[in-house]
Amino acid sequence: MGNFPLMPEQASTFAGPYDVLFLVTTILTVVFTGLVSALVVFFALRYRKGNKVNRKGAHDEHLPLELTWTILPLILGLVIFFWAAALFTHMRSAPKDAMEIYVIGKQWMWHIQHPDGVRENNELHVPLGKPVKLIMISQDVLHSFFIPQFRVKQDVIPGRYTTLWFEPSKVGRYNLLCAEYCGTQHSEMGGFVEVMEQAEYQKWLASKGARNFDQKLTMEKAGEAIYKQYNCAGCHEANDSIRGPSLAGLFGKVVALEKGDSVTADNSYVREAILSPNDRLTKGYIASMPTYKGQITEEQTLQLMAHIKTLGVAQPKPTMAPAVSPPAGSTDPSVPDVRPTGTPE
Repeated sequence: MGNFPLMPEQASTFAGPYDVLFLVTTILTVVFTGLVSALVVFFALRYRKGNKVNRKGAHDEHLPLELTWTILPLILGLVIFFWAAALFTHMRSAPKDAMEIYVIGKQWMWHIQHPDGVRENNELHVPLGKPVKLIMISQDVLHSFFIPQFRVKQDVIPGRYTTLWFEPSKVGRYNLLCAEYCGTQHSEMGGFVEVMEQAEYQKWLASKGARNFDQKLTMEKAGEAIYKQYNCAGCHEANDSIRGPSLAGLFGKVVALEKGDSVTADNSYVREAILSPNDRLTKGYIASMPTYKGQITEEQTLQLMAHIKTLGVAQPKPTMAPAVSPPAGSTDPSVPDVRPTGTPE
């Protein structure tokens, strides 16, 4: 059996709890399926037509038996439901300190970019024991990011960001697959996840991922260059202006929309505001921003959003000081009238 493992290797903190739940669910399914099947076969053979058995005194109802086969499966079903729901919720709630890595699926490869600018194709290097959050989008068709040894899988959808997180628990090299049929070369859309000791991972980052791409700019710096290239600051200043709202402190902010509803500014909303800005106008503004759909790539959009996240918090608008009447005979409005009360004109 050593060459025929029943389950992939366990290499993340999710793998153990997932396998236990899967094993318990499988055992319950086999037991109840076997029990019901055995009873069906037994009664079919025992009471088949022509078999000489006593059929007198058959009961039409049996309350204790009916309660047993109703309540016991109900309890087991609820236990499995809440157990699975708790695990599902945990697997969909990334820690706040998780390291964010960006993934773009395209026919037929995975393009991965680390925040400091290191880029990879079909390989993902991550540190051991560190939560990693993947922010993913597809450039063309539906894909699915799947790491069997981590027990994690998430669809990667065109035009919409999805997230996936995990915490590697074992150093090694693991499979990275696409689990959604995405075209003629779907079977070739794969790669590897390399889990490294944290010191080794830092050395790998310092070498700028030489096995793949040379580091050029961090995502924030690359996004800043795009921000300047398209003169975004011309309309989006430090404070709201007549030309456009401020982008400072935008992420996580509730944005009031022109149609009367509101939306929380997350990755998906900001992407839509960049590529199709007139679909959901900010309250108080008209459709004056040009669309950048087709002008910038998904990778550039991610870089631009990384820069927007660094813009900080919008500064309060300056308030005008109250006007002060100048003293009689003075033409300088900045000089206050300090004459004592009762001084004649």
